[in-house]
Amino acid sequence: MIFLSNKVFPTEEFESLFLKENGNWWFLSRNSILIWVLRNKVNKFSNYLEVGCGTGFVLKALANEFPEVSLNASEYYEEGLVYARRRVPSCNFKCIDATIMSEENTYDCIGTFDVLEHIENDQKVVSNLYKALKPNGSLLISVPQHNWLWSHTDEFSNHCRRYSKRGLLNLLKSKGFEVIYSTSFVSLLLPVMFLQRRLINNNPRNYDSKAELGIDPNLNLALYFLMKVEIFILKLGFIFPLGGSLLVLVKKGIENTNEIK
Repeated sequence: MIFLSNKVFPTEEFESLFLKENGNWWFLSRNSILIWVLRNKVNKFSNYLEVGCGTGFVLKALANEFPEVSLNASEYYEEGLVYARRRVPSCNFKCIDATIMSEENTYDCIGTFDVLEHIENDQKVVSNLYKALKPNGSLLISVPQHNWLWSHTDEFSNHCRRYSKRGLLNLLKSKGFEVIYSTSFVSLLLPVMFLQRRLINNNPRNYDSKAELGIDPNLNLALYFLMKVEIFILKLGFIFPLGGSLLVLVKKGIENTNEIK
């Protein structure tokens, strides 16, 4: 994760993430969706970069699923890389600001997951990601969705914004990308998510950041089961129009390899 809003991310949260991600329904489900898309909708890739890798939870899953791929990762906070290196020692890590990365035509595939919403200048980041990809390279992005879900949870997480599908696709297209696939996810749970956010907004004292990860094991299992049902529906080819998160896969075309400002 990269956090470049006008607020300072509490770096001690990386330890909490590292300890809780392995068994949390949301992180496990997102990994399943990401791996399915990379396996089934992305051309074969051998050189991968994750921008904003946080503690390396996604990277670890990719290392297991794609052992032949050369893994690279960047993170704004060195505190996150401490844990990421423990998870994936074979990965090439660097501490870097995504708004000033300068690589060009380097990677077959780039992933950035729940990162872009933390960065004020998301347009610059998207331009940099475009330049860093090889022609025909793929970019896979996930972001929180729907402004009407904005709550104190987003404020605590130092989000600059939540995205609409139209807004994110327009941003990506404006930088030269071709959209290959997009869908919402965390869709079956959207009504519950909406009610929870309204409750938090009505009474901010109801928000407990630690409870977001340390939920009751039985509830965690139930949520994970519902997400498995949702993932099964996605694999059948259904596109969810609404959901707490948005996933987009785009490609850098051969004809669009000029530098994008």
